[in-house]
Amino acid sequence: MVLDIIGENHRTRYGIKEEFHMTEECAMYLYEGIQTMNKIIEKLEKKIPKWIRNKLEETRSVLECFFHQDKKYVLHLKQNHDHRIILCASSRRIPQYLDQMLWSRGMGAILTSGTLKTGQGFSHIRKMTGLQGVRRVREYVADSPFEYQKNCLLYLPKNLKKCRRGSQEEAEIIAGHIHSLICSTYGHTLVLFTSYHLMGNVYQMLRDEIPFPMIEVWRHSPEEITRFKQMDNAVLFAAGSCWEGVDFPGDMVSSLIIVKLPFAVPDPISEAQKKEYASLKDYIQAVIVPDMQKKLRQGFGRALRTETDTCVVSILDERAGEGGRYHEEVMCALSSCKLAKDIKDVQHFIRNRKGVEYYL
Repeated sequence: MVLDIIGENHRTRYGIKEEFHMTEECAMYLYEGIQTMNKIIEKLEKKIPKWIRNKLEETRSVLECFFHQDKKYVLHLKQNHDHRIILCASSRRIPQYLDQMLWSRGMGAILTSGTLKTGQGFSHIRKMTGLQGVRRVREYVADSPFEYQKNCLLYLPKNLKKCRRGSQEEAEIIAGHIHSLICSTYGHTLVLFTSYHLMGNVYQMLRDEIPFPMIEVWRHSPEEITRFKQMDNAVLFAAGSCWEGVDFPGDMVSSLIIVKLPFAVPDPISEAQKKEYASLKDYIQAVIVPDMQKKLRQGFGRALRTETDTCVVSILDERAGEGGRYHEEVMCALSSCKLAKDIKDVQHFIRNRKGVEYYL
């Protein structure tokens, strides 16, 4: 539901979720909104289609949920394209609802996805879907039809320097690695970022240094993705939705660069989840790491799209490298590939996998 009436205390940036805090001003606007919806529904009850009435009643229920501070929901706000505030109510009881409506009734179901598994098993998705205590559950992991050992090289640079997140030094180091990789693979590169701010900084550093066409995709720019696909050896800088659901088959993407491990940005929903665990460490291992592994696997999936594709996947996060804090979790999340620590290995892989036409 979109509203203009939330006061200045709740202004937020586009796409960023913020916890809702009730104020006297908010309470007044919400109450007036509820009364207005009551009058509209009563006046138009027999003059409007049922689907419109349902929408009006849904709007009223959301207003009531916020007005009464219903504890069954995590109440938060975000901003849409028109800079208007959206009221969001996320249920805290989704696993229980699924159990009551499906699993406890003995109904058969098949849950399938390329990213259900996190780490060594399905414990995370079991908890999310209310299957944690259900005994009659069978699990199966289908092997990929792609020959990752032959057609994919995982590059974890050995000389990554740890530096302060968001610093100029970080952007310069990342830009240097990306420059080397792009030149080593003769373009044909998709660079996935977790931060639009970092993406913009690195792009500005490299835009006049790379001898290949460079395209930067911001939010909702499908035409830029189409333009990239029509080029032979371009470089695409992307974030957000490009981590999944975008298809780059063939030599279109022969180098996939994942700049940072895709840990989720804290928001009101994750803060509510955190309270369910005894310690921050337990929460990180049970929720944060599995979510990162799922998103990482989705990004990794941009590399090989057909059985004949060949690609280098590079992760420029020192936490993913050998001896890094999340090295084991990263290796567990991805398909088994040959590993490389030196840029020369990348160059050798591309030269041995690509024909002459690749460089034309």
